Amino acid sequence: MMHEKNLLGQRIRMLRRQQGLTLRALADGAGCSESMLSKLENGKGNPSINVLHAVSRALGTNMGSLFLPAPMPGVVMRRGDRHLAQLGPGNGQGVILEYLSPHLPGHVLQAHIHIIEPGGGTETITHEGEEAGYVLEGELALTVDGEAYHLHEGDSFFFDSSLPHSTRNPGQTTARVLWVNTPPTF
Repeated sequence: MMHEKNLLGQRIRMLRRQQGLTLRALADGAGCSESMLSKLENGKGNPSINVLHAVSRALGTNMGSLFLPAPMPGVVMRRGDRHLAQLGPGNGQGVILEYLSPHLPGHVLQAHIHIIEPGGGTETITHEGEEAGYVLEGELALTVDGEAYHLHEGDSFFFDSSLPHSTRNPGQTTARVLWVNTPPTF
């Protein structure tokens, strides 16, 4: 989604400049090339989740704050008004995150609905924290620390985020999973 890429790039550039960082300094801190970071800031890159985690850590924030232009107002977010972020190739093909909570510095909890198309899923990642989820609709293949689990509607899970984990929708219909983690990382 071009809008998402432009928004992501604008947020990264704004946060980098607020902290007085050059492209080179942020690239070094994130362990990526200056060229890749420049493309990302200009809405032309398609970074993996691991790259976005590294960039957000180097900026002292979380991935969710990279996608949001401003704090989400109020206590209640109505259906249809919540921010959606589509993950790209290498991040989570066929995965859309529906934000249920603001993802800004200082927040300690993060909640999404992961909308996973049939055959879609995420690459294997690790990060700090804990995660819990509940399958609202469809099926979810969850792999944690090399162990595969097949979940159906009504099943739930919990795991330490430092363990390698990935997801996939093995079903024929779109899966919707309520996903909560702390601290915020996406």
